[in-house]
Amino acid sequence: MSENMDEKIAAADVGAMEKGSDSDIKVGDLIEVHATLEEEAKVLAKIDRFILPLMGVCQMLQYMDKVTLGFTTQLGLTKDLHLHGKEYSWASSVFYFGYLFWSWPSSYIAVRFPLAKYLAVTVAVWGVVLMCHGATTDYKGLVVARFFLGVSESAVAPGFSLLTGMFYKRKEQPSRMCVWFIGNGVANLVAGLIAYGIGQISGSLAPWRYLFIILGAITVCWGVVLFFLLPDSPSKARFLNAEEKVVALHRTIENKTGIMDENTYKVQQSFEALKDPQAWLLALFMFSVNIANGGTTSFNSIIIHDFGFSPLNSLLLQMPNGLFQLGGLAFVSICSTYLGNTRLFCMALMVLFGLIGMIMVLSLPSEQKFARLGGLWLSAMWAVDIPMALALIASNVGGFSKRATVNGMMFIGYCTGNIVGPQLFFASQAPRYPTGIKGLLSGFALGVFFLCLLWVYYRVENSRRDSKYGAADAISQDEELEEDLSNKTDREIPHFRYVR
Repeated sequence: MSENMDEKIAAADVGAMEKGSDSDIKVGDLIEVHATLEEEAKVLAKIDRFILPLMGVCQMLQYMDKVTLGFTTQLGLTKDLHLHGKEYSWASSVFYFGYLFWSWPSSYIAVRFPLAKYLAVTVAVWGVVLMCHGATTDYKGLVVARFFLGVSESAVAPGFSLLTGMFYKRKEQPSRMCVWFIGNGVANLVAGLIAYGIGQISGSLAPWRYLFIILGAITVCWGVVLFFLLPDSPSKARFLNAEEKVVALHRTIENKTGIMDENTYKVQQSFEALKDPQAWLLALFMFSVNIANGGTTSFNSIIIHDFGFSPLNSLLLQMPNGLFQLGGLAFVSICSTYLGNTRLFCMALMVLFGLIGMIMVLSLPSEQKFARLGGLWLSAMWAVDIPMALALIASNVGGFSKRATVNGMMFIGYCTGNIVGPQLFFASQAPRYPTGIKGLLSGFALGVFFLCLLWVYYRVENSRRDSKYGAADAISQDEELEEDLSNKTDREIPHFRYVR
């Protein structure tokens, strides 16, 4: 730390900051901080080591818990609960009704109350709800459990997006979101193996009940871990000392998306979000591609079984989905970090891989079951776009309340697409499911279209601002800090430029 840092820390009233008040830090206090690159790198490494594993494990558990219903179809759930016709499809979709129901209230709570504590409580609650799945005895009980699972899981991904925006610079956010989203790929790799192992249990309960109970109990324990370890903001991170907290706050000044405006909900920012084209384009994109997500998450096991594989082998054959996702995450993380303005290109490329994979599943003859299985694995790469979309919001939406609202809008699109997807699969069309696969293809095509529109919007808006206000880098650090601490939105800050 520079030689005058002790005096600057004292001026910033770090003692009060450690008690959880960001408002004690004045603009001048942060302007005077001039940490070296080595000091910033040390703080960044510390943040990476502490919060990314916490979020990554949570993301892994969330994905495993969400796809557990699909695994249980191969472990006797549909037979034991006497599910007929579209009942399984509706049981899959009702999860997203719960997610949709709580998305908007969750956006408000995430701003109004300590973010990490709220997330930790919801994680523990979702673990309890997942365990309750193991006690269901009929379709109605399953539907109720699925609804409340969606409610309890709705806060996690948007909340992690908000936390990433607090701790990381804009250029760092895509790679960090991809890192904690690795949990998704790891879940794909190990979930089938875990389900296979639990399926071998010979106890007093059906194997599918053990699957719900065991995974739910693990999730409850992780919620407790998050409650004590996950920080609400950089100034409340116990793993950072007083000097490091100031550096952590100072290093994100360039984001211009607000670094100390938590716990204050601004209604006008929510209204601005509803009028922002980028918010609607992101929501429409998420709706389109998640038609595929809803279909494949719920029916992957069934589709693979209908290819001609045994029920338990159908669980194991979903593991390569994780390898394809991990490969996609590595690609987009490297490109978006080291190549400027490639985020939307990478997202479109991942969707195109999904499109090609689904074309293989639809068009190849039934005898080529391994080639069709490869198409299903390839289509899993589109899921990489979820953290990339969250990174766009963290980087391109200024104002904490507006950012929370846009997160909510995007996840409304996410939920709606996931509700529609399973309804396109009809039992009478097994094993090819032509209506379902064509619906997924349409969703991928629309997703690429909306990404192209978003690219055009960002480019036109940046050019307009350059013409009107001049280059974005033509301001001093003092002015840059004033803009960041003002809690203004991206549309209110003249020098804000969108990354694409």
